[in-house]
Amino acid sequence: MQKSDKTKIVIIGGGYAGLKALQNLCKDPKYEITLIDKNAYHFMQTDVYDLIANEYDFAQVCVDLFTYCTGFKNEVTFLKQEVKNVDFNNKKVITDSQRITYDYLVIAVGAQTKFVSSISGLKEFGHGIKALNRAMYFKQKFEMSLFQKIDKEGSYCKPLSIVIAGAGLSGVEIAAQMASFAKDFYEQNHFLCRKLSIVLINSSEHILKGLDKYLVECSEKHLEELAVIIKNNVRVESLTESHVTLNNGEILEMDFMIFTGGIEPNGVVANLKLSKNKFGFLEINEYLQSVDYEDVFIVGDCSTLYDQDNNKLPPTADIAEQMGTLAAKNIRKMEKKKQLLKSRIKQRGILIALGRNYACGKVYGIYLKGCIAHLMKKSIEKIHLYFLDRQSKKGCKKIFCTPQD
Repeated sequence: MQKSDKTKIVIIGGGYAGLKALQNLCKDPKYEITLIDKNAYHFMQTDVYDLIANEYDFAQVCVDLFTYCTGFKNEVTFLKQEVKNVDFNNKKVITDSQRITYDYLVIAVGAQTKFVSSISGLKEFGHGIKALNRAMYFKQKFEMSLFQKIDKEGSYCKPLSIVIAGAGLSGVEIAAQMASFAKDFYEQNHFLCRKLSIVLINSSEHILKGLDKYLVECSEKHLEELAVIIKNNVRVESLTESHVTLNNGEILEMDFMIFTGGIEPNGVVANLKLSKNKFGFLEINEYLQSVDYEDVFIVGDCSTLYDQDNNKLPPTADIAEQMGTLAAKNIRKMEKKKQLLKSRIKQRGILIALGRNYACGKVYGIYLKGCIAHLMKKSIEKIHLYFLDRQSKKGCKKIFCTPQD
């Protein structure tokens, strides 16, 4: 068999960063690209709040990676396999079924909910929603519990109680979206069991720690309007199936606990013989290369990126996509033996979903709130989905198109 003279690029992870790197690299026909992911789909985590609040179904928040990769004109292969490790010295990615050789490697495995071991009962009774299967599991349990409450109409029933631990972006958006959904649901259906009690647990003095004061105040005000109870300066100490105990001794009844108190790199990172920081995230240089190997680029939430003022950048889809783009540019520059580009990545804006038809944000220095901010956020998400879906449709046509006689 004749050996291919194409440059082999392997991308591990089909999230925002990995797909953005792929989109930029596949424009060059001299690259042979392989995308590896243990899931068959790209999960749009920015839409997860709409999923669990019944705005979307699961098919509207994911894109098939096989058809997506097939849709490119150049050689792009998708492997639904789980990466177990990487032999960096011999340039081979080791999966659960084969070894794949690379010239350049892009690690974009993302992050997962960190279930803190010091919180008793968290793994058994807490729910994370960063993964699609966890989000779907919670959605189904939530709907079944809601049905059971409604089924008791005609007699008194307690409110369905949800405790959300962690008042960062994820926690705030989940609380607002579910409260907004519940408000509309009960107003439209006139059931006796009208209440959904949502408690947001925050370890700091204010929610959205580190964000702009305007965004914090706007979000707090709207959460109060949605009857979300915010408990500041407290932490979850332990969980049982029906109760949450806080570190101040307070005990809360609950039907569900959603944990958004932190993230950690996805499982394979622990096996990789690469430099990591004290939190377990992969260390990178200013060109987004691993500090250990120049032919390995690391993008997205599995690493920690700082801006030019040494401020830690948040793990958002926007930052991940910018990292994917820069990594692709630097691979091309390495191929041409040119000077690599230093990271100038910064947060271009932030939009916080606060329930149906309401959001607040700051985009390129301009503050927005209300319906305008909501429409902008939805437009950005729809544009992202449009391009992914269009590429996937091209793949479907290539697969099912048969030559005409």
